[in-house]
Amino acid sequence: MKVSGLPLLLGLAALPAAPAPPAVASPNATPGALLPWTTYEAESAKTNGIVLGPDFSGQTAVREASGRRCVRLSRTGQFVEITSEGDAQGIVVRYSIPDTADGRGSDATLSLYVNGKPYGKLAMTSRYSHLYGEYPFNNTPTSGNHRNFWDELRILHGAIHAGDVIRLQKDADDTAGEYLVDLIDLETVPAPWEKPADALSITEFGATSDDATDDRPAIVAAIAAAREQRKGVWLPRGQFVVKGAIDVSDVALRGAGMWYSTLVGVDDYTTDNRVAIYGRGSNVTLADFAIVGKLNYRNDSEPNDGIGESFGSGSNIRNVWVEHTKTGAWIVNSDGLLVEGCRFRNNVADGINLCVGMRNTVVRNCTARGTGDDCFAMWPATYKPPAYAHGSNRYVNCTAQLPFLAQAFAIYGGDGNVIEGCEASDIPYGAGLLISTTFRTEFGFRGTTMFRNCRVTRCGGNDGAVGTFANLIDLAGVRFEDIEVADSATDAIKFTSAQGRALRDAVFDRVKIANTGLAGHGCAILAAPGATGSATVSNVSVVNAKDDAWQNNSRAFDLIRGSGNAGVENGDRTRP
Repeated sequence: MKVSGLPLLLGLAALPAAPAPPAVASPNATPGALLPWTTYEAESAKTNGIVLGPDFSGQTAVREASGRRCVRLSRTGQFVEITSEGDAQGIVVRYSIPDTADGRGSDATLSLYVNGKPYGKLAMTSRYSHLYGEYPFNNTPTSGNHRNFWDELRILHGAIHAGDVIRLQKDADDTAGEYLVDLIDLETVPAPWEKPADALSITEFGATSDDATDDRPAIVAAIAAAREQRKGVWLPRGQFVVKGAIDVSDVALRGAGMWYSTLVGVDDYTTDNRVAIYGRGSNVTLADFAIVGKLNYRNDSEPNDGIGESFGSGSNIRNVWVEHTKTGAWIVNSDGLLVEGCRFRNNVADGINLCVGMRNTVVRNCTARGTGDDCFAMWPATYKPPAYAHGSNRYVNCTAQLPFLAQAFAIYGGDGNVIEGCEASDIPYGAGLLISTTFRTEFGFRGTTMFRNCRVTRCGGNDGAVGTFANLIDLAGVRFEDIEVADSATDAIKFTSAQGRALRDAVFDRVKIANTGLAGHGCAILAAPGATGSATVSNVSVVNAKDDAWQNNSRAFDLIRGSGNAGVENGDRTRP
């Protein structure tokens, strides 16, 4: 039996056809999303393969792996084996196989065993991994600058019980030169939802599942009929091919669940053929299905696929998985939007970006992994007119992991935006938390921008694990409170300026820093050369900084020390 490499997907426990929960809720006490899966790291599993890592500085598959470690299987009989801690139905494997010399990628299998018995072949591919050259990258190996090593596959096994042994093994007929295994997720999959009584099924309009027929005309017809009849649209179980964007407004589009209802792209994945859902108005619900594209390059002049455009007011997006698209969700001109329980995986650009004219939006209990730009971003861009003043948006209890470019959580402008209760881990080239005036915006920053109760682990590139960057304009009104920074690759907190732009009214309070500089060098708190402005730092504890605990390398920056700081007495250097 050959298990398809096309992802079968699941979100958090799907919600019934009930009104959306309130857009404002208290965050969980523990940072990060509530995850319905258990992750088993390959390097901690039983294996006769080669454990690689850690790597905090090279541009390698290991640096882009969870925990900065993985396992290599290159010989027949080598395996990774885990024992399930509980019952599960879904399996997710994060893996890497080599690219081809022409950069087109290849397919291979890896053998799956459960309790010592063959279960089938896992269909793996390198067609959606491996990018080269300078931003926005290409598919030509001779360009060098190799990145984006990893991809994922999912299978709906059926029934895994506590104590079952799952083995991934390279057998003689598994032909890739090597298999890198990063992690295995085991997940409890809820039963599929049934069709609501007030919904029109896309199959009533000609859609057929699990074949190569383009189902977009049937879906468009179902949406038109549902709007006229004031009903919802139902996506049944199965995979439905979508060749081109689908516009939605004043309609609810629901599926049987992320593991069960999937919109998939075609092989001829040109700009006109991409699978995308575009908001064109208000009162939209998207819930309980997956969008799986086939994009393997980035071109910022081309339209986004996945979820995009404007959702007006009264809209919500719940339990939607978006993978192998340009962005997971690039949303503009929406007021009061709720995005909940969504997953953005292996996208070529951002996971989700609250862009032009976004107001009062809450994104909560969402995850992003393996994206090609910021996992979670807010950017009041200027490429189109805003319908609303950008502000009062919140990322709440979200988890960001393993982008192959940029940051976990980044805010580039707006009025009174908040990131709270969030977790960033294994951000190989960027920051876990970043506030910056790097990009042009409608009005820069207003009010107070808050980062609160966040955990940052194994993060940090040139901007530090937590960074401020005043660039095109001054940056003002910044608060970081109750932040944990552990095992940062470089500096834990870094203040940077360009063009003489200043950081003003910035306060850091109740920050725990441990183990900086795992890439070789790193301070706990660093004002970089050229930094301008000031920041007040209070109630900061520092343990095991590789370099100085506090270092100010700019005469134009005031590092103001409030009360309650601990562990900063040694290696304290201020202004050269």
